[in-house]
Amino acid sequence: MTGRDHGGQDNSLRALFTPKLVTVLREGYGLAELRRDAIAGLTVAIVALPLSMAIAIASGLPPSHGLFAAMVGGFIVSALGGSRFQIGGPAGAFIVLVATTVATHGPGGMLLATAMAGVILLVGGFLRLGTYIRFIPYPVTVGFTAGIALLIAASQMKDMLGLAMPGGDPPALLPKVQALWAAAPGLNPLAVAVALAVIILIAGMKKLRPNWPHYLIALVLVSALVQLAGFQVETIESRFGGVPAALPSFSMPPVTLALVLDLLPTAFTFALLGAIESLLSAVVADGMTGRRHRSNSELVAQGVANIGSAFTGGMVVTGTIARTATNVRAGAHGPVAGILHALFLGLFILVAAPLLGLVPLAALAGLLLVVAWNMAERHEFGRLLASSRGDALVLLTTFLLTIFEDLTIGITAGVALGGILFIIRMAEAGGVAQDVLTFDVADSARPGRQPYEPGAGVPVYRMEGALFFGVASAIGAVLDAAPARGHPLVLDLGAVPFLDSTGARTLVDAAARARAKGLGFWVASANPAVRRALLKAGIRTHRPHFRATVSDALADIAEADGADNGGAGRNGGAVPPVTGQISA
Repeated sequence: MTGRDHGGQDNSLRALFTPKLVTVLREGYGLAELRRDAIAGLTVAIVALPLSMAIAIASGLPPSHGLFAAMVGGFIVSALGGSRFQIGGPAGAFIVLVATTVATHGPGGMLLATAMAGVILLVGGFLRLGTYIRFIPYPVTVGFTAGIALLIAASQMKDMLGLAMPGGDPPALLPKVQALWAAAPGLNPLAVAVALAVIILIAGMKKLRPNWPHYLIALVLVSALVQLAGFQVETIESRFGGVPAALPSFSMPPVTLALVLDLLPTAFTFALLGAIESLLSAVVADGMTGRRHRSNSELVAQGVANIGSAFTGGMVVTGTIARTATNVRAGAHGPVAGILHALFLGLFILVAAPLLGLVPLAALAGLLLVVAWNMAERHEFGRLLASSRGDALVLLTTFLLTIFEDLTIGITAGVALGGILFIIRMAEAGGVAQDVLTFDVADSARPGRQPYEPGAGVPVYRMEGALFFGVASAIGAVLDAAPARGHPLVLDLGAVPFLDSTGARTLVDAAARARAKGLGFWVASANPAVRRALLKAGIRTHRPHFRATVSDALADIAEADGADNGGAGRNGGAVPPVTGQISA
């Protein structure tokens, strides 16, 4: 099965599933690239070390589960994945799900569910289901992410406050709040002080020294202070007996038919969230670097990584946005950085295991509260609430169901509600589309539409139809490559009757990339509703130029070029615009 898409990209089966590691090595790999990857891998390992322990402990597991997941899963994700920069490992998004599974089925049941999720991801990748993960509406993603962040924060209150809860820490939110209130008289002020010290140190370093490994530095400083002062707070060693100075080894989780059937819904939830998180992380890396990931190859790697993690005493593995972004900012060249990050983690365990046991649990709780705060996407949550009643309804439905019912129910309900609202919007937009076409100035010979005037040789992208979550990813893929041409970007939206928040976010991201390259961004012929949606989505930050017609936009560009080139303009102003049509 071979073929190429309209952009000349190889869509053969082999190309779709070739790991990016193979691609990078084929391009040529030498000492300079290895040096960059080694520095990035060490940087990410320093960030991953405290996070992996904190996530495992918050999930009701010994810290070794998180460390082994980061080592084995991180190695496999980088070696087999479809993203150059993806860093795999345990993620905060899974804390509540894993904790619930451990409480119900024990660590062995969690490992079996992780292996089953790996098989589901593996099959999903080979069936090319990664393509369809992109169709989840943006308000759904923001809603369940904010819900998970709230649940993570609630799960850390016990250790942050130093509370003893003989009856256990209930996983559900309302029973948890009741249990915390009942245990409140036993509050430990020293534990609160330790957690607050970590939060303050992380926030301060992030502002004053953003390139420093603030998580690790904060834990080291606070842990040293606790030991020197002799504070009576619970540590990793006092609860779990320390961190073993050993590398992961093969171990088979318990398997029975009854347990497999019982864990099947949990495994599907693990797989769904893992697919969403890993592909979101890959998209973030694409936006930071201008590269494109292979979504189905990434799912296959995530599947193998979860199977490997389950059989080596780890936990659920996925792509981690914060660590992936750190990898990019540290100057990684390719997947070798992720492989080295896993090896560095193994070295840290062998060398520093006795010291890791001295870390206070309240300090790890403070760290995870910072993670939850960063996960919550507060600004996007508020922006979506104000954007439209439909987006606000989808957002709040997903958010509330995630925190009070179940993540899978929240995502399913959000997607279903988003689909219903899309149908309603399409029905309402039918008349609008006919009116818009009469004033648009475009490049086709369609009745009522005039050809573009000769312009400055810049690309003009004409979009047709509703720009909604189902097509936003495809349009984003086309616009991603536009800044690489070095020309201003002109969008003709005259035939777009409306766009939802996912479509608006796609265009805002395109404007951000154009601005990052120092290029202009023009929006032409947008109707008032489309323009309002873009402004509410925050496009104003990236200084777009709104014009009534494409000809007005091209005239602006030609005038600016003429001023820069002594009146000659780019290519003498004789080359007509390069036009492309994107049908939504």
